[in-house]
Amino acid sequence: MNMFANLSDNAKGALLMMCSMAAFTFNDLCIKGIGTDIPLSQLLFLRGILASALIYLLARYLKALDWPALAKDRWLILLRSLAEVAAAYFFLTALLNMPFANVTAILQTLPLTVTLVAALIFKEAIGWRRMLAIVIGFGGMLLIVRPGTDGFTIHSVYVLIAVICVTVRDLAARRLSKDVPSLTVTLVGSLFVMSFAGCVSAMSGEWNTFNSVQTLMLLASVIFVIGGYVFSVMVMRIGEVGFTSPFRYTAMIWALVLGYLFFGEWPEPLTFVGAGLIVATGIFTLYREGWAKRRAALT
Repeated sequence: MNMFANLSDNAKGALLMMCSMAAFTFNDLCIKGIGTDIPLSQLLFLRGILASALIYLLARYLKALDWPALAKDRWLILLRSLAEVAAAYFFLTALLNMPFANVTAILQTLPLTVTLVAALIFKEAIGWRRMLAIVIGFGGMLLIVRPGTDGFTIHSVYVLIAVICVTVRDLAARRLSKDVPSLTVTLVGSLFVMSFAGCVSAMSGEWNTFNSVQTLMLLASVIFVIGGYVFSVMVMRIGEVGFTSPFRYTAMIWALVLGYLFFGEWPEPLTFVGAGLIVATGIFTLYREGWAKRRAALT
């Protein structure tokens, strides 16, 4: 603990970002480990009950439950929550049917898609260097997906749709007022996913029994996803965003190691090349965005 206290704010932020990425990746591992024997709607519903309860208790403890007064913020929370529902369905469906590292690598295009959509819709300034990085990063994504080949399936499309949904989710969160508590937004999103999954599960009538291993994985998934949310909130309050954000790519390392150890998956060479391009261009885009903000602040 003393060692952590002696670290600089940027070092603390980097460590928390790595912990957040590890927690989210281990959550994905647990979901993939449960497999397709349990309907996804049932899985999301049960996980949502536990996760929502824990997020609520945490938000109450931190006094972070405060419904926004502005109508704009309420609509943005609604948009973000709907995008969260769609992202959860498409991402987890792809995760259950694709190699672990491939899905994780494609998801790492998020900084590129968020930057591009923010420039197109919100007219945020973007220079030719970042635009070139985005194009190269998308080229890396195509090396992983490889449309037109035998490895390209409907689940490849699902993970791309998930990227679009998460982009909408993150941009909606970016437009929220600064005084809207992060945990309130997180709780609403969790409740939406839980409610949607519960309705689908009730309409389908599918309800399977967990074995002991699957039950442990579900409980571990809840712990990891809560840990990921808590660490990600802490990151936003410590250190500079431009310094800590690139450490989100440590998720790729976890995905490679866990995919190999637990599922015997090892990406093809082209997947490594594509992932490398995505990570490199993503880090460059984050760096240039931070540089542009610092320059604007000085002028």
